[in-house]
Amino acid sequence: MPAASLTPAGPFSLAASIRFLEGFTPAAHDQDHDRVLRLAFPADDAHGVIGCALRQKEAAAGGPPAPVRAEFTVHPGPDATPAGAARAQIARIVSLDVDGSGFAAVGEHDPVVASLLAQYPGLRPVLFCSPYEAAAWAVIGHRVRMTQAAAVKARIARDHGRAVDVAGRRLHAFPTPEALRRLRDVPGLTDVKVARLHAIAEAALDGELDAGALRALPADEALRTLRRLPGIGPFSAELVLIRGAGHPDVFPVTESRLHRAMATEYGLDAAAAGDPAALAGIADGWRPFRSWVGLLLRARAQERGPAR
Repeated sequence: MPAASLTPAGPFSLAASIRFLEGFTPAAHDQDHDRVLRLAFPADDAHGVIGCALRQKEAAAGGPPAPVRAEFTVHPGPDATPAGAARAQIARIVSLDVDGSGFAAVGEHDPVVASLLAQYPGLRPVLFCSPYEAAAWAVIGHRVRMTQAAAVKARIARDHGRAVDVAGRRLHAFPTPEALRRLRDVPGLTDVKVARLHAIAEAALDGELDAGALRALPADEALRTLRRLPGIGPFSAELVLIRGAGHPDVFPVTESRLHRAMATEYGLDAAAAGDPAALAGIADGWRPFRSWVGLLLRARAQERGPAR
């Protein structure tokens, strides 16, 4: 089984990533309490399927984070996914493709960020496994409860995705684009949503959902490109760019839940919470990690629960 060592640049905790996934409904992540992160997903090349197990030893007190060991298998489609491409995708999923050594500096001039970094040491965004899978989730989850959407997505993976054995557990990857575009009647999805999933699959096969290409574009241009896809509006486009492609520095102007969390943390009134332009001005102080700070704000808001 191929293995790779992923060395974090800056703080990183795999244990924090696992804890985050336990509370992230779309991931449907069940913890085995063995400190192993198990994943199965379609490869970026839109043909292969990757199964991987990630482990990280505890770092010495005050020392740098330990490397993350990724053991993975590639199950090829028509063409085998190169091991180097699989390694790069795995690193992106846990945000280890980004140099986070400057993240702590953001908290030096922002007490809110400083408190978040102290509460969630080493937590970086854990992404959807690809922009393709993020876009498919956006279509599945449109105008339905998140738990219902997660159940539909899991059923699609179980019925139409590849089963992969990862570190003693059998996982079902979400279908590859080729498999997804062959689906017709999908329980829990309207015909319109099925048609939109077909369009997402076609876009992935045509290279329109390439993570590197999306991140290389100016964020506004990348968002415009994503909004051309059926079923991908402004909110979904931000989701795909931030949580699918892994862009580390985007402030979501459409995410009202994040805006309310910001208002709470920065002591703002309701009017300010409804003013994305003013909030974007605050978020400018988080550069070049605006996406990462947004994740920490969501994590804290989720722990606190709905405002009373």
